[in-house]
Amino acid sequence: MQVIIRHCEAPLLRRLVPASEFLSLAPIHKASPLPTDIVLHQQSRMLEVAFDDGARFQLPCELLRVYSPSAEVRGHGPGQEVLQTGKRDVNITAIEPVGAYAVKLRFSDSHDTGLYTWDYLHHLGVDADALWQQYLQRLKAAGASREASARVEVHKLRRMDPPVRFKRPPSDE
Repeated sequence: MQVIIRHCEAPLLRRLVPASEFLSLAPIHKASPLPTDIVLHQQSRMLEVAFDDGARFQLPCELLRVYSPSAEVRGHGPGQEVLQTGKRDVNITAIEPVGAYAVKLRFSDSHDTGLYTWDYLHHLGVDADALWQQYLQRLKAAGASREASARVEVHKLRRMDPPVRFKRPPSDE
C-alpha cells in the first residue's frame, strides 16, 4: 500500500510515499481510517483526501486553515480558541509527511504549525458542513469577515498644543 501525496497542477512535485514510511513509525488505532491518496488542487484551493474505509473528501484550504490543529488557532485550552479571519483566499503551498500519523500543511499566509493527523483529517471531512456553518456563525457574531483586509487605515495624530519641552531640573548650586 502507498500513500500518494501529489500536487495536481505540477506533476513534478508528485511524490509516492511508501505506506511503511507512514505506518511503521507510530502506532495507529486499528479503527482509524488511513489515507490512501492526498491530492492538492491549488487552482480550486481544495485538498482531496481518500481513506482506506472508502471515504473521499474535498476539503477547502480555508476550512483546513481556520480549523488548524495548531496552538495559534486552538489555544492552549478550552475557551482560548482564536477566530481566524480574512482566510478566503488562503492556499496550501506544501504538504509534508510527518511520521506515520500526520501531514504538516504550509499555507500561503505563512502559517505552518499544527499537525493534521489522519483522524483529524477524517473528522474534518465527515463534519465539514457543520464545521463550516459554525465558522460562519462565529465570524458573524464577531462582526468579522472571510475577506482579507485590503485597506490599511492610517490615522494622523493632531496636536492641539505645542509639544512640551523638557527642561533640566533646577540644580542645587
